Amino acid sequence: MLRCAVLDDYQDVALGLADWSRVRVRSLREHFTSEDELVAAIHDCEVVVIMRERTPFTAGLFARLPNLCLLITSGMRNASIDLPAAREHGVTVCGTSGSATPTVELTWALIHGLTRHLLTEAGALRSGGPWQSTLGLDLHGRTLGLLGLGRIGSRVAAVGRAFGMDVVAWSRNLTKERAESAGARLAPDLDAVLSAADVVSIHLVLGDRTRGLLGERELGLMKPTAYLVNTSRAAIVDQDALASALREGRIAGAGLDVFEVEPLPDGHEFRRLPNVLATPHLGYVTEANYATYFREAVEDIDAFVAGAPIRLLT
Repeated sequence: MLRCAVLDDYQDVALGLADWSRVRVRSLREHFTSEDELVAAIHDCEVVVIMRERTPFTAGLFARLPNLCLLITSGMRNASIDLPAAREHGVTVCGTSGSATPTVELTWALIHGLTRHLLTEAGALRSGGPWQSTLGLDLHGRTLGLLGLGRIGSRVAAVGRAFGMDVVAWSRNLTKERAESAGARLAPDLDAVLSAADVVSIHLVLGDRTRGLLGERELGLMKPTAYLVNTSRAAIVDQDALASALREGRIAGAGLDVFEVEPLPDGHEFRRLPNVLATPHLGYVTEANYATYFREAVEDIDAFVAGAPIRLLT
């Protein structure tokens, strides 16, 4: 039987969500910040299952894991895996399917939490503070600006329309016809979305063209009453520029589910700023989504053992 490790199983649920009986599997809950400790923990494993980008697999790490022959990631895209290095070391890399629905739902949880000041009001209620101290932002009639209108952004747009919002969208390859089919107006450019929106929500894939897309200049185009929500990837926004804009009140607030370093360091400013609603990368963390990830991870192992790998990442 192959030896298998499941990394970063924070909730300790992986082994209960699939039938792992055909492998010798162990679940590792704690995140390894030291590569030496990680290697010591999994050096004997032929199979490793990872959750999204929680633990990067670099060329150096592959070189230190001579027993590894199959690496499985949740989802069909993982920018933290060095695929050429995997091929060089003879490691097959497979993925799983997943649902966009959990991220859509969390996006709206963050939007509502921000615009209705739920942290402030719920905290005051629990601590005996003032009974009502804020005025919420009405979403009806406001403008929702979407950066990206793919399988997640288009669903976020549908909810925005249900709330009576004017939905405007932009990405480099978005067409007028595609935007209209999703119930959105195509913005002429990025600047137009940022300057018009009361809520800006990011749903782009991180790549060379989107890394640092929103910097100090772009954030400066947003209304001081506007909110920024990011459930995509932190590096799409210049994090120092964002912290400065929030600290100085140049935007009303931010809902953040993604960070450049995860877990977010204890002393990080985004843990303390009163106009930040931050969650620990929960966008994909739901029971149904996890069940799919781990069930299909086992299917990937079975297919690999049978000599016909499936869901290969290239």
